[in-house]
Amino acid sequence: MRQLCKGNVAIVKGAIMAGCRGYYGYPITPASEIAEYAALLFPQVGGTFIQAESEVSAINMVYGAASAGVRTMSGSSGPGISLMQEGISYCAGSELPCVIVDIVRGGPGLGNIAPEQSDYFAMTKGGGHGCYRNIVLAPASVQEMFDYTIKAFELSDKYRNPTVIMTDGFVGQMMEPLEIDFRDIVPPEKPWAVKGTHETRKNLISSIYLTPDQLEAHIRHLEKKYKTIEENETLSETYMAEDAEILVVGHGIISRVLRSTVDMARAQGMKVGLFRPITLWPFPSKELAKAAKNVACILTVELSTGQMVEDVKLAVNGRVPVEFYGRCGGNVPSAEEVNAELFSRVASLV
Repeated sequence: MRQLCKGNVAIVKGAIMAGCRGYYGYPITPASEIAEYAALLFPQVGGTFIQAESEVSAINMVYGAASAGVRTMSGSSGPGISLMQEGISYCAGSELPCVIVDIVRGGPGLGNIAPEQSDYFAMTKGGGHGCYRNIVLAPASVQEMFDYTIKAFELSDKYRNPTVIMTDGFVGQMMEPLEIDFRDIVPPEKPWAVKGTHETRKNLISSIYLTPDQLEAHIRHLEKKYKTIEENETLSETYMAEDAEILVVGHGIISRVLRSTVDMARAQGMKVGLFRPITLWPFPSKELAKAAKNVACILTVELSTGQMVEDVKLAVNGRVPVEFYGRCGGNVPSAEEVNAELFSRVASLV
């Protein structure tokens, strides 16, 4: 079924399709449509929607529902995501699958409601306490908001780990065609969950390990899981990168700006290609290193003062010069603006 849909609404439709039946959240611009539409749809499929009194409460309701084996989620933006960090760490420590949506707005502090990508560090490096990782997906279209929400639940259950859908306010607010292929998705059985039955009474959901040896053993177990995710779950795409002499790198709405930049630069005789990470953690380092094997330089573009660029530099390990161009405060560069940066900064290196 084809329909015109907003990015934030596509998230909710994807969650319902994935079998998610618990939404707990607190509205905040530019993510408010997620809670609004979840309030409409979840009761219609027998699910639960609760507008919590705060984001702290919301993420702990997610913790409770996930403990009971329910596919569950929350959604917010910068200030609300900051409040959730303790609960996300608890979910990671207790190995509870859940999906958290971060529609990134301008920061720090209250900032503004315009789009940024400045939550990259908080989401990919772990904004809460302890040694843990979130799986992070970065959709760039309304269709991907739907598709990657379903994938987020699959990954979350597969690894018993929080999965974050992180995108900028631009993608959350835009309206585009959405194609929905209706199908039955049956969530997996969760024998580890606490369901209020005699059979599951033995199950204990906790992240507390009182002795150093017990905690270290648990952290090593998590570390082993994260390495497996790094090996198997990276996602990326390229555009006209096969013969590129310059590679531009960006995610979310920036990847779409960069696609136009590639077309513009090539029309002017410069061989430019695009690399787009879709998983921000695990970062597709091997794929980027391969795409950059024959380029003279890389230009990383972000809606921040430079966060993902650190992972780009680590991926190429000094073999290729990495330049950075960023806008922030809610400003999104045009293709013409990035093209001008290409010519002024990196064209002389080719």
